[in-house]
Amino acid sequence: MAQEQARFLSGSPMRHITVMSVTASVGLMAVFLVDLVDMIFISMLGQDELAAAIGYAGTILFFTTSFSIGVAIAAGALVARAVGAGDQETARQRAATSLVWGIILATIFVAIVWFFLTPLAALVGAEGRTLELAVGYLAIIVPSLPLLLVGMVGGAILRAHGDAKRAMWATVAGGLVNAVLDPILIFGLGLELTGAALASVAARVTIALVALLPIFKHYGGLSMPSVPALLRDAKPILTIAFPAILTQLATPVGQAWVTRSMAEYGSDAVAGMAIVGRIVPVAFGVMFALSGAIGPIIGQNAGAGQAARVRETYRDGLLFCAVVTVVVAALLFGLRGPLVALFNATGITAELLLLFCGPLALLWFFNGAIFVSNAAFNNLGHPYYSTWINWGRNTLGTIPFVTLGASLYGAPGVLIGQYTGGVVFAFAAAFLSNRIMTPDRLSAKKREAFQREGRLMSLLHLRK
Repeated sequence: MAQEQARFLSGSPMRHITVMSVTASVGLMAVFLVDLVDMIFISMLGQDELAAAIGYAGTILFFTTSFSIGVAIAAGALVARAVGAGDQETARQRAATSLVWGIILATIFVAIVWFFLTPLAALVGAEGRTLELAVGYLAIIVPSLPLLLVGMVGGAILRAHGDAKRAMWATVAGGLVNAVLDPILIFGLGLELTGAALASVAARVTIALVALLPIFKHYGGLSMPSVPALLRDAKPILTIAFPAILTQLATPVGQAWVTRSMAEYGSDAVAGMAIVGRIVPVAFGVMFALSGAIGPIIGQNAGAGQAARVRETYRDGLLFCAVVTVVVAALLFGLRGPLVALFNATGITAELLLLFCGPLALLWFFNGAIFVSNAAFNNLGHPYYSTWINWGRNTLGTIPFVTLGASLYGAPGVLIGQYTGGVVFAFAAAFLSNRIMTPDRLSAKKREAFQREGRLMSLLHLRK
């Protein structure tokens, strides 16, 4: 296989960010849009318990999905650096061993979560009939986590090669399968939540298959991982994967506190929160995609030693966040009435939906800033900075703010507290990012130190 030219070492960083984010977001939004349609269908059934059950289950699923995101971040960072350094064999090896370790760890993780489904759902506030529905829904979806991990890691490998389009098609294909099966299973066969869960599992199978095929067809496939290779690669993989997983797990922990706080105001409030939770990734899909899209750009340029382009990419990422936030917030404000009607929202459910479509949407810029900073941390050898920021954001930046907001404004105050708590940590993340992107931090001497510690790999060909 001929040596591949790293794609992000030249050209406008803003253009790379836009193309990677938009193409990746199409795939993400295909999946998130189906989740939104799930909620619309469930709302049509006219049972608040079903919508609330999805809200509680969504918190647990966020917890399991975060595990896959952490492994995908590690795989993407390692492969992108190898591609940037021109080491294709290392890229193939890291891709294979990341997948194997991810599947092993995900299987163990699934077994633990599945065994504790009922206490976990109860912990976030579900009870009675709603608890029973949420656990039944989760019992079907949770075992498919290894499939989701394969799909997400496969997509991260493709994006590390600069192939955002094929990564996009994997999630689009999964979204289409889910969209076709949803009405058939939920309404046609009358399976309700069970039907929605089965459709999600089928989508995960599809995403995994469609993400893996282009890796074998266009990028030389995966090196067959031997036991010595797995043991040798465990350190560089887990050095990034472990803090990345810890980083991602912080979000569902914070969301669990939010969900439990909202549960104090009844099923209508939880249903409103669940609807907002389904709209957010569709509305801000480009922002969610940004964290995975900008990472390979930073990683390749770090791997090639282009410090100035690393800093330029970070600044352009923040600008991109600002533009997307303003545009999306304006659209949500204009569509707030139709959205309330679409979900048959009334009372506190409608109040929460209108609150999100108003001022809260503008605060999403700060979440985007954290995404960009975390991508910089993970790709520049400081993955634990991401861990500190995300855990701080979802503990100190969530618990006191949500508690204070709820005491002042009730259920709306829960969302207000959740969103405003991220502002402080966005500034902290930006401060740390600027520290690690100074010329001396990106110097050859510092890169050699990273390599010795196992934080970076395949950087022997770096230049200043």
